[in-house]
Amino acid sequence: MSDAHDNSLPALPEEEPIPNPGLPEHQWRPTDVDPKAEKRAERQVASYFVGSMICTVLFIVIYVAVDEDQTIAGFGASNVGLGVTFGLALLGMGVGLIHWARKLMGDHEIVEMRHPARSPEEDREVTLKALETGTEESGILRRPLLRNTLLGGLGLVGLPAVVILKDLNTGSYDVDQFYHTLWGATDGDDKLPKMRIARDSIGTPILASDLEIGDLVNCVPHAFYDPERYGLTEADVEGHKLQVEKSKAALILLRMEPDDIKPGKGRENWDVNGIVAYSKICTHVGCPISLNERTTHHLLCPCHQSTFDLADAGRVVFGPAGRPLPQLQLDVDEEGYLVAASDFVEPVGPSFWERDYDER
Repeated sequence: MSDAHDNSLPALPEEEPIPNPGLPEHQWRPTDVDPKAEKRAERQVASYFVGSMICTVLFIVIYVAVDEDQTIAGFGASNVGLGVTFGLALLGMGVGLIHWARKLMGDHEIVEMRHPARSPEEDREVTLKALETGTEESGILRRPLLRNTLLGGLGLVGLPAVVILKDLNTGSYDVDQFYHTLWGATDGDDKLPKMRIARDSIGTPILASDLEIGDLVNCVPHAFYDPERYGLTEADVEGHKLQVEKSKAALILLRMEPDDIKPGKGRENWDVNGIVAYSKICTHVGCPISLNERTTHHLLCPCHQSTFDLADAGRVVFGPAGRPLPQLQLDVDEEGYLVAASDFVEPVGPSFWERDYDER
């Protein structure tokens, strides 16, 4: 007698299906019994796929032809057009596939008894046979109109993603715009006043004498509220341009004891009686910063905890940020209001490919 053990699973008794509890007789769909209805449904499904292809082509046309500054009811025409056409392209594919399954694919009631988790070799053969049956019942091989429009729609619906990748190429953008903000709008023009620093949201200019030790103020260029004073027009500070300029010019003012300041090289006169100004945009990934540790003069970014020392030229003291916060040189005008002596001397915000990393 052999001592070998038989590890094979015991044979399960063949179960009999549960008797019919009284289910109603299966009702065939119109497309199952009427060739005209079947053909009509096929054309309907194909129309959804064709509509998806048209919307995809319109997406590309809008992306290329519609200017970003154009608006529709106050919304960006480009964004609205791209969103609507791409959404309809996906909707057309989805609705077409659902109608194909509901009206044209095989409509059989199937009862399958539970089986062990382990799949015998016989089941694999049955599965392959079922796939062949499903392919046959779907009609994809004998319905060239549906097959071709489906493949066409699926092929085109991926093109928007390829088109959008074009935005990763900064070569089509004016990189020089990242080096300038509205703080330098009047640089080089002696006939125009220097840009006053205004409180964010309310737009009032800030007197240097109004700030006390420890005060931190979120600021923007005064030109947002009085563009004519600086030789600008309303069109220069509204809509899309306004949002772009705000994203670059957001500023933080902090007043500390003048003796606490460790000025960077060549920045000995960039503060006004202990008032310093830095970009509000984190140099890591561009989050807005305003969490101030009053006793240490450290500014914390809430996104990834990068910490900058505002008493030491915006130096990074903790976190993933790779560069100090850009500092803005301050001055006061004849009325005692804080103004920007000039624009930032480096781009604000996170890195980009063309940036010179030796700027500081």
